[in-house]
Amino acid sequence: MNMISLSALDLAIASSLVIAVALISWRLQLGNSRVMLLAAVRTTLQLLLIGLVLKVLFAASNPLWIGLMALVMLLAAGREVMTRQKRRFSGGWGYSLGTTSMFISSFSVTVLALIIIVEPQPWYQPRYAIPLLGMLLGNTMNGISLALDNLTHNAWDKRPVIEARLTLGMTWTAAISDIRRDSIRVGMIPIINAMAIAGLVSLPGMMTGQILAGSPPLEAVKYQILIMFLIAAGTGFGTISAVMLACRRLFDERERLRLDRLG
Repeated sequence: MNMISLSALDLAIASSLVIAVALISWRLQLGNSRVMLLAAVRTTLQLLLIGLVLKVLFAASNPLWIGLMALVMLLAAGREVMTRQKRRFSGGWGYSLGTTSMFISSFSVTVLALIIIVEPQPWYQPRYAIPLLGMLLGNTMNGISLALDNLTHNAWDKRPVIEARLTLGMTWTAAISDIRRDSIRVGMIPIINAMAIAGLVSLPGMMTGQILAGSPPLEAVKYQILIMFLIAAGTGFGTISAVMLACRRLFDERERLRLDRLG
């Protein structure tokens, strides 16, 4: 089965649907029509650019270029985590928290999957390494940003409660334990929901893409199951590490709540 190629006209027809939605939004004065059109333009340009970059990477298969690409992806994801928080940590902590957590989780899980499970030769083959890392980073980024936003928001709102617990002799870990648990839970909700409805309510993207490209359905299913499990592990490890690091940053060495460290 050969993959059906899409022409520029096919993409133009699809884009006209987005333009139609933007026009309706403008008529209804929703205030998001311009943002929607800009997002559509960004999507087109970014995907075309990454397509050209991947074409070069696939042809060269140079580990240095692959590592540079992975680093750029990580830094971009770290910036997105920071910008999605209403109350972020000031200084370098605002950026490094998410970036460090994603490096610990997504990179380690991706390398583990490439070396032990998928086993391409060489293990850093860009056809496998870049898509795997991209899917893990994207989903881990969502989980971490949700968890950190929930943590800082609740710590700010519940300041009197936390300080009262500290006054009563609780340690900083005990004083913020319920907020910490709730934040980790919030960060893991998207992947848990995605696994719960996979195959029933929706067909996941990787599986759909492989089927459209001509892969046997059962082979596509096996790859999708692998990806879902890897994403769940990456999101879990990343969310837990990010929340733990952020909780420690919220208190100083004398176990005082330091909300002044939030921007």
